Amino acid sequence: MEIKIGKKDWMFLIVCLALGILAEASFFHGEIGLSYLVFIAGFYLVLFLRYRLAFQHRRIGLLLMVAIWILAGSYAFYDNVLFYNLNLIIIPILVYFHIVLITRPNQLNWATPGFVKILGMKLSEGKSYCAAFFNKGFRKLFKNMDEELFQTMKRVLIGLTIGAPLLLVITGLLMSADAVFQDVILRLPQFILSLNFLEGSWRVAVVLFLTLLFFAIFQVLHVKSEPEESFRPIEKARAGWNSITVITILIMLNAVYVLFAAIQFQYFFGEGLQEGYTFAEYARKGFFELIVVTLINWSILIACLKFVKESHNVPRLTLKIMYSLLILVSGIMLASAFGRLSLYEAAYGYTLDRLLAHAFMILLIVIFAYTFIRVWLERLSLLHFYIIAGLLFYTGVNAVNMEQIVVDNNLKRYEESGKIDIYYLNSLSYTGLTGLIELYKIEQDYPELKRILNDRQQWGDKQPEDSWQSFNFTKQEAKERLKELKL
Repeated sequence: MEIKIGKKDWMFLIVCLALGILAEASFFHGEIGLSYLVFIAGFYLVLFLRYRLAFQHRRIGLLLMVAIWILAGSYAFYDNVLFYNLNLIIIPILVYFHIVLITRPNQLNWATPGFVKILGMKLSEGKSYCAAFFNKGFRKLFKNMDEELFQTMKRVLIGLTIGAPLLLVITGLLMSADAVFQDVILRLPQFILSLNFLEGSWRVAVVLFLTLLFFAIFQVLHVKSEPEESFRPIEKARAGWNSITVITILIMLNAVYVLFAAIQFQYFFGEGLQEGYTFAEYARKGFFELIVVTLINWSILIACLKFVKESHNVPRLTLKIMYSLLILVSGIMLASAFGRLSLYEAAYGYTLDRLLAHAFMILLIVIFAYTFIRVWLERLSLLHFYIIAGLLFYTGVNAVNMEQIVVDNNLKRYEESGKIDIYYLNSLSYTGLTGLIELYKIEQDYPELKRILNDRQQWGDKQPEDSWQSFNFTKQEAKERLKELKL
């Protein structure tokens, strides 16, 4: 790769070094909290200072930006363990997708497999840029040297870069393994002994890696290397499915679904139990089966819309009617599954998994509704909507404190029925702890509740104060309320 290196490039490398230090300080010093918002602010500040231009794909770019900030903010405001771990993967992917997208021309179709190829190309270009940058930088630094000596110096520097952290790690391990070797090392100056070899070398390596990663990506974002065909949907010749065959299959499926709904409509939506089933079997067994059937229907529908092409009016209209009927019966099944899960929650309590299942069913209903519109308006793009709907759904369940909803519903259920699972609340994050505190205010003599709170109180007294990186509003509030609680 041929590149030009100027003073601004070296200055920007220093900026990326500062960003790498900020990333290391934000993510490698205990639990992540407020630090994620701080890093995101620093990251996008560097991006906007580096590219002072009108960004492209503004609508989807703005949506992605809002989603990223909400997801990063969830680390500071909520402490859901599930989303904590998921967002460690989701947020970097969204950030990379976002910065590549907004620096691509508006003509580029981002909802295609071709855009995934561009994402991979940018990583490859960044790697090549870094190699070319430092190679040219070394040549400029040692321009008066002959070629052989230059190559030798470059290899020595590479060896020092790789060997120094490795030497620190090995020295630390040997000091721990052998007392005599440790005594020899102890004769070194005191300031060297005060260094933590293992931790220090690890942190330096992380900072250098992140610096090079940020520098490489930022420097190649503006390079327009994608082929012209990436700017428009790729039309590939593919074998289509025979419409008569598909209509036959859909008629068979829809006939079964309509008959099933007609005969067992009361079983779907009635509140009474079917003979031979316990309440749990009635609610839970039907829920999972209906969700599986609904997902199968959705897969069949998407495959038919993609692979069945019919130009004749009668078969085409028949297909649309069959698609619409399939969507309708799938909606009935989703409504039934939603009701069953609600009955199960009312009887056995609310959990995060059950609440997420409710949210997922709502997403499926929205997807089916849009797909119904797409059946009759063929110019609409399904993939665009599915990606945006999935992004909004995931951002929404992060923005809403799901655990707080679970706690509130369980407390409400306790007031109505006197039943609550305190062990499940205790298994949740600090939101569950605040729920236990609220329950203690309502009923101090609830079995085992006082012991659980006392254990949490003693455990909390032994914990060190959180650093600024780990600051979390929910955690801070729960700790303060736990300290003030008189058991």
